[in-house]
Amino acid sequence: MTNNDIFKKLRVALMLRDDQIVEILELVDFRISKSELGAFFRDEKHPNYMECGDQVLRNFLNGLVIHLRGTKENPKNPNEVLAKHKSEIPAKGNTKEKVPFKKPIDSEANRGEQKSKNKDFKKKPSFKSKDKKPKIDIVEKVKFNNGKNKKS
Repeated sequence: MTNNDIFKKLRVALMLRDDQIVEILELVDFRISKSELGAFFRDEKHPNYMECGDQVLRNFLNGLVIHLRGTKENPKNPNEVLAKHKSEIPAKGNTKEKVPFKKPIDSEANRGEQKSKNKDFKKKPSFKSKDKKPKIDIVEKVKFNNGKNKKS
């Protein structure tokens, strides 16, 4: 297991975003950009993939201890910190309100709508032929005996 794998698994398990990881690394005076972080989380086959060194992972783990537990002067409860992370994550689903569709005002755009408003507008012709004979299921005519000679 590589340092990149450990870093990825910690990010997912603790539900951390890139900006939060940058803040955690700044707690131990280690500066890194979001684009450099993104290189650690890429696929190994990607051209911009970068191996996570021991120094980066060590500083992240030390910063994570400070982030979750706090310092001696200002201790924190790790469960409260993790609960805060969960509350910051947007819920999946329809959280955004749907904006109703507004018809365009431009007369050029309304040209196509004039046909659809007409009730006498004909539907597209179907391509089915009316002279088709009904299909005969061939499977019904075949008798399967699965290789056994049964007397009925």
